[in-house]
Amino acid sequence: MAKAIRIHQIGGPEVLRLEDAEVGEPGPGQARVRHSHIAVNFIDIYFRTGQYPLPLPSGLGSDAVGVVEAVGPGVTEVKPGDRVGYLLGPQGAYADVRVMPAAVLIPLPDAVSDATASTLMMKGMTAQYLFRQVFPLKGGETILYHAAAGGVGLIACQWARALGVRMIGTVSSDEKAAVARANGCAEVIVTTREDIAKRVRELTDGKGVPVVYDSVGKDTLAASLDSLQPRGTLVSNGTSSGPVVIDTMQLAVKGSLYVTRPAMVHYATPRPHMLAMAKELFDLVAAGKIRSEPSRTYPLADAAEAHRAIESRRTTGATVLLP
Repeated sequence: MAKAIRIHQIGGPEVLRLEDAEVGEPGPGQARVRHSHIAVNFIDIYFRTGQYPLPLPSGLGSDAVGVVEAVGPGVTEVKPGDRVGYLLGPQGAYADVRVMPAAVLIPLPDAVSDATASTLMMKGMTAQYLFRQVFPLKGGETILYHAAAGGVGLIACQWARALGVRMIGTVSSDEKAAVARANGCAEVIVTTREDIAKRVRELTDGKGVPVVYDSVGKDTLAASLDSLQPRGTLVSNGTSSGPVVIDTMQLAVKGSLYVTRPAMVHYATPRPHMLAMAKELFDLVAAGKIRSEPSRTYPLADAAEAHRAIESRRTTGATVLLP
């Protein structure tokens, strides 16, 4: 009998329950995947708390890596024995084995281990679409990136360095500042003692930056807007501190600013596009320009503890569950 984490109500980490799960044979267009590593992302907390609605009861988790055990009729994307990862598809990655749509599975190259891939599927692909699609960076820019020591942040630090981009990152502690710098962040602002917008202006000779990538949300909104150049862009790619509410008149007052709230599904589909994104990411890993391993691992049964650690802001890098 397979094991899976399920939620029957929204709430705190205590609503995560390890249960037996029936996993049958894959149907047409499906594949059964046995997981080796399961990523924990902040978006999982949004689903658990009801910020993003889910029909209940439900599984949880959006990305994992493992090996294909079986495929259903008509599947040509993968075959049994293939190592794969995924970041799209239905919730339910917090499980040791599951049936998935084959079209969302991404074959993993030999040069990328399962452990590394588990930190890259959602987080690395997020860095790809933020830096290469939402506001395409060409090199030479100075940017502001919030939560630079987080799971996506550490990959973003390295990607910025590889592109020749000067990244100003925000963190909440000196310990996290050291981690961000070690991964390529050019300048680090410790938010517990520094004024973000003031420091950005100092670092840019008063000009501000053309783009801010902000996954924090409510607590950093004002500083993000005040850090932008005229006609600059706020990429609001998360709301870990709470929802963002924007007075559009302020966008005009602060310099005719742009705001976008991107979603992965609109950048990683159709499948050929998703595979091209993954290839760019994996090529950087193979070239040694991005290095990523889980910072913390927990048994699948301890998913609630993993959520508590992330919510407390104690973590840096990627947190992974092991079935």
